[in-house]
Amino acid sequence: MFQSTQPLPPASDPRGLRPAGPASHAGDALDSGATHLNSLSPSLLQDLMRFEKRDGDRRELLEVLAAGVRHTQPLAIRLEAPGQELTLSIYPSDGMVHCQQPVAEFLASDLARVQVLHVQPALSRPPRDATLLARMGDSLGYAPLAPVLWAVALTGARAALLPELAGQAAYRVSPGVNLGGLTMPTVLSSCVARLRRQTHNLREIADWPGISREGAMRLLNALYLQSALIVSRSHPAATNEGWEGYGPR
Repeated sequence: MFQSTQPLPPASDPRGLRPAGPASHAGDALDSGATHLNSLSPSLLQDLMRFEKRDGDRRELLEVLAAGVRHTQPLAIRLEAPGQELTLSIYPSDGMVHCQQPVAEFLASDLARVQVLHVQPALSRPPRDATLLARMGDSLGYAPLAPVLWAVALTGARAALLPELAGQAAYRVSPGVNLGGLTMPTVLSSCVARLRRQTHNLREIADWPGISREGAMRLLNALYLQSALIVSRSHPAATNEGWEGYGPR
C-alpha cells in the first residue's frame, strides 16, 4: 500500500526508542516514549527511528500510526490525552481501530495535545464476524481506522510532511479512490477535486483559497494515509520548497 522504507539509522540509535527492562511496577512499563525493542518488528522499529523527538517531546501519534499502517502491523498505542490515559489499538489489515473510549469522543478531543507514551504489538484482533462488527462495533469499542487516520493527520500535533512525501515532488489524488465517510469541509473537498484533475506541487496547493502551508501539508499527509495520493518525483511540476519538514511559517 505504501512505498518501501528507505535505509535508516541502526537500531541502537538512542533517540527515545530504547529497550524496556523488567518492570518493578506498572509505571516502569510506560517509560516516556519507550518501546519494547524485542516486541516490534525490526523494519517497523527502524521506521519509527526516522523521527527525531523535538524539544524533548514524545513522538507524535501520526508518526506511529503511519508506521503501523505502512507495515500492516497491529499496534497497541498507549496515549496521554487531556485529562486521561488510554490505549488506542490499530489493525491495519482489518481497517479497524479499538479505543477505550468511544472513538467519536476521542476524535472530538484536542488531538494536538495527545502524546504517545508506549508502543507494542496489539495482542487481540477484531471479531471476524462482519455482521457482529457492523451491529455492535461501537459498543465493543471498534470503529473504522480510516476516519482516525484522517482526523489525526488534519488536527493532530504533526504539521509537517511525512518523510515519504517530502523533497522534490508533485502530488495528485489517485483516480477513482473513494474518500466517502471522511469529514471533509468544503475547502478540503475543493482541494481534493482539483488534485483529482491535475498534478500540483506543495507551493501551488498552499496558495489555494483557504489553504495555508500547514494546511497543505496536513492534507497531503491525510490523503497519503488513505492510500489516495500519487507522489511524483519526476513530474514537470515537482519542486522542493525547502520548508516541508518544518511546519507552518
